[in-house]
Amino acid sequence: MTTPARNVLFICSRNQWRSPTAEQLWRRHPLVSARSAGTSPNARHRVSIDDIEWADVILVMEEKHKSRLVAEFTRMLEGKPIHVLDIPDEYKYMDPELVDELQRSVGSILDID
Repeated sequence: MTTPARNVLFICSRNQWRSPTAEQLWRRHPLVSARSAGTSPNARHRVSIDDIEWADVILVMEEKHKSRLVAEFTRMLEGKPIHVLDIPDEYKYMDPELVDELQRSVGSILDID
């Protein structure tokens, strides 16, 4: 049986390094449709109601991102799984260590390779 495609929203602070790397990495997977956004007011793409509605699952880089989402989008998040990846803000875009960490952690959470 094939796992159905999922809309996966990746969240970090400024949507500059971590979440865009995750989006780029996982958008190549045939079972994933990926987007990324940031929680900061000055994020390259700030998370919106549309992003939250679109997502089947939300993966945040740090606990603070989950807290910010819950504070701003409480009702919209009901029934949506949110996973904290615990990936600190110490990587650049497509950093090989970041890519490895994202492949391991996201693949495990989504139960796909």
